[in-house]
Amino acid sequence: MIVCSCNVLSDDDVRNAVSASEDLPRNAKQIYGCLGCSAECGRCARTIKTIIDEALGACAKACHSGCPHNQTAKHQPVHGDFSLAAS
Repeated sequence: MIVCSCNVLSDDDVRNAVSASEDLPRNAKQIYGCLGCSAECGRCARTIKTIIDEALGACAKACHSGCPHNQTAKHQPVHGDFSLAAS
């Protein structure tokens, strides 16, 4: 289904951009950036946000500490990693 007439973006385009991006897009502007376009009229922003929230599932609200999408979890040492303890 086409969700953005101005840029001819489908709901599949939005879902694919969410799953393909390392830094999870959480709003329409970020999706436009991932897809190499920009907002025109803005009528699709609410629909795009809904699709993003559905695609992210529980992560849409806030990632928990064990979630692979959580930015802080990426920087925390793994249990048993004592390389920092020696310094």
